[in-house]
Amino acid sequence: MFGISVLAPRVISCLLILAGGMLAQTPTVRAVSVPPNDAPELAARGMYAVGVRTVEIVHREQLDILNLDQQTHKAPKSDRHLTIEIWYPALIGPNEPEATTYEMPLPGQNAAAIKIADQAVRNATPASGKRFPLVVVSHGYPGSRYFMTYLTANLASKGYVVAAIDHTDSVFGNVRGFESTLLNRSSDQLFTIHSVSELAKEENNFLNGIVDADNAAVVGYSMGGYGALITAGAGLSASNPLLKRFGAENFQDWTAASSTFQQMDRSAVKAVVAIAPWGNQPPNNAWDVQGLAGIRIPTLFIAGDHDDVSDYEKGIHPAFVSAVNSERCLLTYENALHNSGGNPAPAGVPLAFGAMQAFEEPVWAKDRITGINQHFITAFLDLILKKDDSKRDYLRVSPAHSNDGKWVAAPGAPETFSTGKDATGNLYWKGFRKRWALGLEMSCLAATPK
Repeated sequence: MFGISVLAPRVISCLLILAGGMLAQTPTVRAVSVPPNDAPELAARGMYAVGVRTVEIVHREQLDILNLDQQTHKAPKSDRHLTIEIWYPALIGPNEPEATTYEMPLPGQNAAAIKIADQAVRNATPASGKRFPLVVVSHGYPGSRYFMTYLTANLASKGYVVAAIDHTDSVFGNVRGFESTLLNRSSDQLFTIHSVSELAKEENNFLNGIVDADNAAVVGYSMGGYGALITAGAGLSASNPLLKRFGAENFQDWTAASSTFQQMDRSAVKAVVAIAPWGNQPPNNAWDVQGLAGIRIPTLFIAGDHDDVSDYEKGIHPAFVSAVNSERCLLTYENALHNSGGNPAPAGVPLAFGAMQAFEEPVWAKDRITGINQHFITAFLDLILKKDDSKRDYLRVSPAHSNDGKWVAAPGAPETFSTGKDATGNLYWKGFRKRWALGLEMSCLAATPK
């Protein structure tokens, strides 16, 4: 009934030798900031080699809400220490390997730090003769300054200085009360911009002469997205139930009606990217319509339409619609949950299901998401921070639903990237390869002040 073949011993020996040779070859691990070969056009790394350094900064005399007086509901003040990782365009020797490894604790597991391979050089000499826009990257709760490294070195290679924050009390392996994240997220982002600006003024600092901190953007994921929207000008609602729970007076300076919030200097921040931003979903309702109308700079929202943490239907999409004073776009991943912002799971590391959920998506290949994010975030930042109007058509794609695109090139035509709409009848998302723009939707709205 079943065909069973019997191999001669000499044949078996040959097969074992061949198999052993294949097993002995260690597969090359792709640097996390290098996109896969199916990524859209603008995901590719840029012209610069990349350096990376670790910097410690201290925000003096900040409210210490974790030591809240339970009777008075007032918080004392203490210094807030932050670790930031900075990637930047660099000069490296012709024979110097552009490689490094980051170490990060696994979320939710008591295990040794995982290692993330990347294409950058620790403490490399900065490129000279040009100042580059600043991008601040802000992780979720919890997270790590290394959780979005697919993006950080990638942007630095394209001519940005990128500073990713370890948000104190919100880092894998050292997580404390959520109220600290709720209060400090936007403050950390703004202080990082201020700190980079001050460090760049020091004559012997590596940032001197290479960063334009007055031309900055914030990219935030989940709670980082919550902070990014506040940083963009969305003051919190005074009726937010979370504020009442943790002492509303401690959040007063971050509410939309506060004169302190209205007068806060955000002039350096020219754009924000909010990936799966947390906070607008019921019952939290961090913002009301008036608060979201406080966003007056261009904004790129990115989210999965099945996000069950930040709630796409009741939280993210309404926030996008209500930011009426912002020129904005919303990129939607169909059938994606909340994990549209971080790195893929580390290769070759066995993960418990709980830890795996912090990285992966049930439907989408994660490196597919990260490649698409690299593409669209590059287009958005180049358009706004570098005033490169050629990138506008990569965002203002047509048709709105990628599945409705038409590509009528002859079979066997060279594999290339779509140019968008052309004379042959193609109407396909600019920068994507044929058949590869699927499962996406892009909505863009002009600022329409009311």
